[in-house]
Amino acid sequence: MNDKKFLQIPAIILGLSLILSVVILGSYLYKIRALDNTLTVTGSARQKVVSDTGKFIGRFSRTVSIDDLKKGYQLMKSDQAKVVAYFKSQGIEDVKISPVSQNEIWKQNEYDNRPKQYTLQQTVEINLNDVKKLEAISKDFSKLIDQDILFTLDRVEYYYSKLPEARISMLGDAIKDAKARAEKIANSSGKRVNVIKSASMGVVQVLSPNSIDVSDYGTYDTSTVDKEIMVTVRALFTIK
Repeated sequence: MNDKKFLQIPAIILGLSLILSVVILGSYLYKIRALDNTLTVTGSARQKVVSDTGKFIGRFSRTVSIDDLKKGYQLMKSDQAKVVAYFKSQGIEDVKISPVSQNEIWKQNEYDNRPKQYTLQQTVEINLNDVKKLEAISKDFSKLIDQDILFTLDRVEYYYSKLPEARISMLGDAIKDAKARAEKIANSSGKRVNVIKSASMGVVQVLSPNSIDVSDYGTYDTSTVDKEIMVTVRALFTIK
């Protein structure tokens, strides 16, 4: 009698294992069917805008020997006054100028017996909401050069200040694009798009016109006045 009970134990365990397997498999199949009823699609929208603000960055410098270093700083002070006066004559009052930076010019070889030389330099930064004026001042420094000032333009950056508002207004168009794509995919399999379950916006891309130079982390091209904003949306739809 005890032997029969002993033999029944493995049979009971096997039976319970089969039941548990069926329950797990049934749950798994249910999840698969549920997943078959959803579709995730990425949609996008583009909008052309014109920059409405910008930044001008330039610098002026002098090269002096170690013996003329004191005189070089005096010349830089004089140059700074001339640079500020020049930009004020162009109607620009807010001119930010950095302190003087001093960099040694390293000799090319050990046989160079000239005294040490240094480059003295100051950076000029101008922020303007008038993009046309910003473009104009970045093209002509002849009046500064006429005053023996070595002035160099580093770069001009153009921005669009209403980017947050544009991003929100473009969200609807990106979702419409995602739905249109979802409908094409669903129709090809004999199904129809039902409702949107969720949507998440991706990073914003600010591009030069007709550019495809996008980044996973977003990009902001500052080199052109005309720009194109691109937003993406990842949307989850139910299908039936």
